[in-house]
Amino acid sequence: MFKNVMVYRIGPAWSVSLEQLEANLQTMRFVECGLTQEKSVGWVEPRGEANGPLVESVGGQWLLKLMLESKAVPASVINRKAKERVAQIEAATGRKPGKKETRDLKEELKLDLLPMAFTKQGSVQVWIDPEARLLMIDAASQGKADEVLTCLAKSMEGLGAMLLQTTASPVAAMSEWLVSQEPPAGFSVDRECELKAGDESKAVVRYSRHALDIDEVQQHINHGKLPTRLAMTWEGRVSFMLTDTLQIKKLAFVDGVFDDDASASKADRFDADAAIATGEIRKLIPDLLEALGGELVMDATPPPALAPELATAEADSPPF
Repeated sequence: MFKNVMVYRIGPAWSVSLEQLEANLQTMRFVECGLTQEKSVGWVEPRGEANGPLVESVGGQWLLKLMLESKAVPASVINRKAKERVAQIEAATGRKPGKKETRDLKEELKLDLLPMAFTKQGSVQVWIDPEARLLMIDAASQGKADEVLTCLAKSMEGLGAMLLQTTASPVAAMSEWLVSQEPPAGFSVDRECELKAGDESKAVVRYSRHALDIDEVQQHINHGKLPTRLAMTWEGRVSFMLTDTLQIKKLAFVDGVFDDDASASKADRFDADAAIATGEIRKLIPDLLEALGGELVMDATPPPALAPELATAEADSPPF
């Protein structure tokens, strides 16, 4: 159900019911691109059932799905058509169109060609844990996650989502685990990692399907290369790739975690898979945060430049 997980802490001002969220999402239901529309973004049914709810609650966990559709005309096609049109104008009028006229011509050609362009669709799974006040986005890139956050902000006032931060940086922690060959409790280090030099060389060393408890790995780290990705397994149940930005990638559940009941209906299968996946990840995330020294709570005090002014104002204010 989830291949990647980017974890966000929901802001303290956020408060919305399941019914309110459903109503808000309905105003942004996905509609396919129009003839000359390049991009369309909106919410679709997580279960894949037409005209169904846009947010599903399974075991108290809220599941959503954002659909993104785009149409694009290759630049090479536009440029070729533009050259042909410029040549026609020059032959008919004896003048060569200027830069601005050529740019406008390309925009017109793009609009003419968009109705014939193929569409590309992709979806992003979104999971909200209202009790833990966590937001999980199944995105492999920050750009894709930002698109989801933009749409969520329009549907949920006060969301204030911020990426989780930990006391120990993932890079420092992964370096320690590889050098000491002692992973944190409940975790094992698997057979894949990426080490990257921080100097101008930007040298990269990748290990795939290779033992990491070797002197060579430790030497790379001692010589300045730092781990940016490390494959791990939690409790022998969930394998994943931890990145230097605290992203969880290549998420996979070990055989036996899911119940393979071929007789289950599609609806029952969705509920079972959602309950198992969210249940496992809900236990994995706190353990991972603990392994990284705990969550770093952002200081909500005013910026230093404003603090003295606020302190003076408070001192001048009469007591009540």
